[in-house]
Amino acid sequence: MSVLGALLEDVRAARHRDPAAKSAAEVVLTYPGLHAVWAYRLHHRLWLAGRRLPARIVSQAARFLTGIEIHPGAVIGRRFFIDHGSGVVIGETAEVGDDVTIFHGVTLGGTVWREIKRHPTVGDRVIIGAGATLLGAIEIGADSVVGAGAVVLHDAPAHSLLVGVPAVARPRTPTDATEHHWVI
Repeated sequence: MSVLGALLEDVRAARHRDPAAKSAAEVVLTYPGLHAVWAYRLHHRLWLAGRRLPARIVSQAARFLTGIEIHPGAVIGRRFFIDHGSGVVIGETAEVGDDVTIFHGVTLGGTVWREIKRHPTVGDRVIIGAGATLLGAIEIGADSVVGAGAVVLHDAPAHSLLVGVPAVARPRTPTDATEHHWVI
């Protein structure tokens, strides 16, 4: 996919997932989550090209401008949407699948200081609610929902609903999806 194609895909994802988004122009001009994702796409390319210092400089400039910190080493899939965004932190070894939505105050953080896989892996089509914290080299399966304020410390299979502190995973039901508009 071309760079322009990827950028347009990000705009369409934001418009599709945010009912407040009234136009593509509004999204492009006013959505810090989109700006942070676009900056990530640039600094991740620099990171992969071995230009680590410039990648970190761009990522920190984006953090300053958007309030969203995405490490250039993180791996993020297509159509990633950060709604509201302020206070989001995504660590170096985090992996995020396609069509993932996260809200403000979310942390995909580590629990160790060694150079190993230490951040979460999030499957495709996952929704992570405001203020949720996912810690360690855990895996969250596709089509799961992490509730607002949840603290997730353990793996969860696909189609899970994770709520609580610490979060407990249970299977998502059709009622969960319709009651909370989590249709994914």
